[in-house]
Amino acid sequence: MVDAAECGVRVMCRFRPLNEAEITRGDKYIPKFKEDDTVVITGKPYVFDRVLPPNTSQEQVYDQCAKQIVKDVLGGYNGTIFAYGQTSSGKTHTMEGKLHDPQLMGIIPRIAHDIFDHIYSMDENLEFHIKVSYFEIYLDKIRDLLDVSKTNLAVHEDKNRVPYVKGCTERFVSSPEEVMDVIDEGKANRHVAVTNMNEHSSRSHSIFLINIKQENIETEKKLSGKLYLVDLAGSEKVSKTGAEGAVLDEAKNINKSLSALGNVISALAEGTKTHVPYRDSKMTRILQDSLGGNCRTTIIICCSPSIYNEAETKSTLMFGQRAKTIKNTVSVNLELTAEEWKKKFEKEKEKNKSLKNIIQKLEAELNRWRNGENVPEEEQLSSKDQKSVEPYDNTPIIDNLLPAGGGVSVSSKEQSKYEEDISNLYKQLDDKDDEINQHSQLAEKLKEQMMDQEELLASTRRDYEKIQEELCRLQTENELAKEEVKEVLQALEELAVNYDQKSQEVEEREQTNLQLTEELQHKTALLSAVQRELGQLQELNGLQRKRAAEVLNLLLRDLSDIGAIIGTSDVKATVGNGSAVEEEFTVARLYISKMKSEVKSLVNRSKQLESAQADAHRKIQANEKELASCQLLISQVTITMATMIHLNFYDIHTGGRQYRKDNIITNVSQLDIRN
Repeated sequence: MVDAAECGVRVMCRFRPLNEAEITRGDKYIPKFKEDDTVVITGKPYVFDRVLPPNTSQEQVYDQCAKQIVKDVLGGYNGTIFAYGQTSSGKTHTMEGKLHDPQLMGIIPRIAHDIFDHIYSMDENLEFHIKVSYFEIYLDKIRDLLDVSKTNLAVHEDKNRVPYVKGCTERFVSSPEEVMDVIDEGKANRHVAVTNMNEHSSRSHSIFLINIKQENIETEKKLSGKLYLVDLAGSEKVSKTGAEGAVLDEAKNINKSLSALGNVISALAEGTKTHVPYRDSKMTRILQDSLGGNCRTTIIICCSPSIYNEAETKSTLMFGQRAKTIKNTVSVNLELTAEEWKKKFEKEKEKNKSLKNIIQKLEAELNRWRNGENVPEEEQLSSKDQKSVEPYDNTPIIDNLLPAGGGVSVSSKEQSKYEEDISNLYKQLDDKDDEINQHSQLAEKLKEQMMDQEELLASTRRDYEKIQEELCRLQTENELAKEEVKEVLQALEELAVNYDQKSQEVEEREQTNLQLTEELQHKTALLSAVQRELGQLQELNGLQRKRAAEVLNLLLRDLSDIGAIIGTSDVKATVGNGSAVEEEFTVARLYISKMKSEVKSLVNRSKQLESAQADAHRKIQANEKELASCQLLISQVTITMATMIHLNFYDIHTGGRQYRKDNIITNVSQLDIRN
């Protein structure tokens, strides 16, 4: 590794929209977004690296939260992204989304594509080896999602005290499609359940690990980086989720592991505690390097905007604020070549020599002070000289376990012994973990076999019960068949007894049948004679109908003539010779009565017209008299107008205006009198 640098944990806060249940319930929307990094809940502001409101798209979430970590991992750093929050707050949607939807896919599938996009654009001399693992922590047991037979994997530590899951399946991948296939395979094996708050509630913490190693073929420089993508199960209130039975046990373990995570965050945030409880749960042990170790970590806290979940939302926000204070010490995972190790050794050797000189000068100065001498300022070792050689902590991590003290020194022999003892202890621990894992797998296999045997036994019992039921049914049917046979035998005996009686009855009935046959022949002859008489009567009836039809035709012809005279032609001239003669007579009678009523109406109409004609004649005479009077009046008015015109000319020539006025008045009065 190269020199380490301090790096803070980035905390992003994402709020989901109100869901259907909250909208139906009429829940209040409580968050207020002031700036890109601040959210206010009930008047209290919470500040994070970024606050993502409900309208933030999946692509925007990825760009803000995960895009940079991909570059860091390809640059040789370790990275971790995990989502934290209550159940049904959108963690799985943020981390996974809809895996094969370009718009709605989450961080994990986008990272899978982004890694290969970066690799394709990098130097061709770089050779990459990418491995992925997928496992879940269910009921505080690590279960391999790519090999379901591995149900209780152990957490070990490598030579640098970095935890890892031993024995989990690792798949080499060479394209985004292969990564997505692994994700689909693991997701199908993950534990989910239905609760009152989430139809697809994750019942385990899932961890998708991407391990990238790269080597420059020309320079032989090797870099490695690990990326942990964690989808935590949600914290639950049993009163809200309605968990029961096995789901309740899952909720207890989920809350227990999340509580352990909270304790680790609190211990790291305070910074004063010497002990950080990583070993309280397997999840915190796996994330040990991500929290306070060599890793660039991003935490996405997912929150509900509903007032119904206000307490859980505030708790999540407080968790995020504590996590924001954690500082990790990150460094590039660089594997040095022999030449680089040699240069590093020479450099450290020079540093060591310089430090020894400083120590000697400081010891000499200290002795002079102890002896009561007053060391002049120019002879004192200046801070500039001390800073000229920066101390480099190259002490192996394992040395931290050795006794420490001001005057205690450990020889190389003792140190080797300590290292050997610790190595033996680690080896024993690994062996015990392997043994525990083997026993756990054996126990799981035996449990599966026992369940198979129990299922087989239950199936055998069900088959036995069915056979017993079938036997009882056959026995019952046998008894019924015996009774039926007895009844049939009795019936046969009765039939044998009755057979003779029936034979005599048959002979008697045959004689009776002969007599009836003779009578039938006689009746048949009589029927033939009656039918002949009926035919003659029908012919006679036809002749009578024909004559009646002729008479009716004559009558209808006469009626037609009458109708033609009075302007009606509704009567048919010809009547058929069919069987409807009576109906035709009825029609004729109705038509005659109709003609009578029409004649009466015509007579009345004629009288009305004569009366109207007389009135019209009288009116015409009166109008003629009035017309003559009007003509006379018009002639008089014409004469008067001519006279007035003559007088007008006269007035102009003679000035006799008064004469004209008198004459006009006289004429107008005469006209009024006439009118």
